[in-house]
Parts: sequence; structure tokens; C-alpha cells
Amino acid sequence: MAHPYHHALASARKWGGRPEDYIAIHNWFDSSKILLADLRHRALRHHAQGIFQCEHEFGVTLVNSDGRVVPVRLIAEQHVREDLGRIPTFADWVRAIRPERWMGNAINLDPGDTLAPHQADESAHLT
Repeated sequence: MAHPYHHALASARKWGGRPEDYIAIHNWFDSSKILLADLRHRALRHHAQGIFQCEHEFGVTLVNSDGRVVPVRLIAEQHVREDLGRIPTFADWVRAIRPERWMGNAINLDPGDTLAPHQADESAHLT
């Protein structure tokens, strides 16, 4: 699906109520488009852990405008399945990331350039 509103329409068809009952959940899933405006944005939330994160964000259930109690997890699963055809794990996404050299380019700090925590505390008292 292309837009959160279309997901919300599908939710209303499936569980009743109006699209407005569901739009916040579908907007949350696709809000990662602010970071990357192509399908790779889905790596942030379109997976099993993202579904549980959604439930944590919106609660276990919502009551739609028809008064029906709908599990948020089912709405989240619907969104991911509509976009991907299945519910991947976060590991599925990570396996698709090709490691680049810059990802492991740690800078070796010169021990003389940094203060140990106990030294930092002492120097703060000297000023």
C-alpha cells in the first residue's frame, strides 16, 4: 500500500469503525519516511519487534467508533503484511544490510587526551 490512509481504510473494512480510528497507528509505522523516502524506511518498524513497539506506544487495544475493541497488535500486523506480504524479524532486515568499512571505523583515543572519571571529578573542583 502506498499511504497510511489506505491502510486505515483496510482496517475499517476489517474491524469496523472509521479510518480515523486507525490512522494514528498507520501514520506511526510510516513516519520513518521522514528519514528515508523510499521503501528502506520500513527497516525501522516493519518487523515483529516493531509490531510489539507499536502495541507499547498505543496500548494493547483500541475502541473504534463502532464501540468494538480491537487488539492493536492485529492492526500493526495488518499494516506490515499489507506492505511486505509477511512479518519479517529485525534480523531479516539486518541481514540485508551490506556492511561498509565506515561502520567499523572506530577512532583510537590517546589515553593522554582523556581524563579518567575520577580525574574529571577532581578537575571540576579545581575551577
